[in-house]
Amino acid sequence: MKLLRYGPVGAEKPGLLDAGGVIRDLSGVVGDISGAVLSDEGLKKLAALDPAALPRVAGNPRLGPCVGNVGKFIGIGLNFADHAAETGMPLPSEPIFFLKATSCLSGPNDDVIKPRDSTKLDWEVELGFVIGKKASYVSEAEALDHIAGFCVVNDVSEREFQLGRPGGQWDKGKGCDSFGPVGPWLVTRDEIGDTGRLKMWLEVNGRRYQDGATDTMVFKPAFLVAYLSRFFTLYPGDIVTTGTPPGVGVGQKPEPIFLQPGDEMRLGIEGLGEQRQKVVAA
Repeated sequence: MKLLRYGPVGAEKPGLLDAGGVIRDLSGVVGDISGAVLSDEGLKKLAALDPAALPRVAGNPRLGPCVGNVGKFIGIGLNFADHAAETGMPLPSEPIFFLKATSCLSGPNDDVIKPRDSTKLDWEVELGFVIGKKASYVSEAEALDHIAGFCVVNDVSEREFQLGRPGGQWDKGKGCDSFGPVGPWLVTRDEIGDTGRLKMWLEVNGRRYQDGATDTMVFKPAFLVAYLSRFFTLYPGDIVTTGTPPGVGVGQKPEPIFLQPGDEMRLGIEGLGEQRQKVVAA
């Protein structure tokens, strides 16, 4: 299934995308794409529905983040071997993780806001996964059972905030408002299958900068679930975004390239859909 949320900011309704690309309203069946709905049992109930019997959503509504009531939004840094190489940084021996503020979550096609004092606004197409079952000290062998599905994430980053300011906190450059476009939909793990060879790409103003695949990912989703669950419990609706392939703005040669108001990003991952965002000034 492809599950989604549509409607105005803060008033999104649950829906699904049928085989013909039509949005169907799920609000008569579930309250949101969150919590117990993301469990195996909850997803089986949705899978048993006849999409044609659900109300058709008219027009072209705004899409919100594909998951509601997100408790944690966790990012993994330097998790693609070729991206680590372009930054000149060594591969980590253990995952580097940071927290993106949940207030940065936005729809896949919402504007990205360039913060005040921002000088190095950057892009990162990433594979995200959503927790469907509580995970605490789980083994890698059982970890995939705790994932509800996968989605596209743009891990928007302000590099000066992240790396150039005192304090050494990546979070400063990762959680600004609008820095977490998620969606367009959550693709359940039974539909996406193997996530080890998915093509992923990102363009700015029609020029392709990122053109990679998940096969250069160092720490895979199952390992990440097991690893993160040693440090804190993962709950249904938590999102983990797993790192980016090469081609980010800060890695461009001979000079870095950063986003400015008016720039337009387009990005996607094989089987998971596409996002489009325009950069606007704060």
